[in-house]
Amino acid sequence: MTLGDLRIGEQGRVVGYTRGSRSYRNRLLAMGLTPGTVFAVVRFAPLGDPVEIRVRGFALSLRKDEAKIVLVDREQP
Repeated sequence: MTLGDLRIGEQGRVVGYTRGSRSYRNRLLAMGLTPGTVFAVVRFAPLGDPVEIRVRGFALSLRKDEAKIVLVDREQP
């Protein structure tokens, strides 16, 4: 499952990245989305793009296509 598949209020744990996303993967890693990191989906913009997540105590907004390269596991509350 990808980050883009989660709904508002759900939590996820980063497990990796899809193939072919090397340049953007490095940017996400620099922003704190390292494997094992837990985050929460805060909200989606009115048209569904971008998505805002809370990770490591700060808000991070990602476009839909960027969120689809982050592989996640759904966390139980």
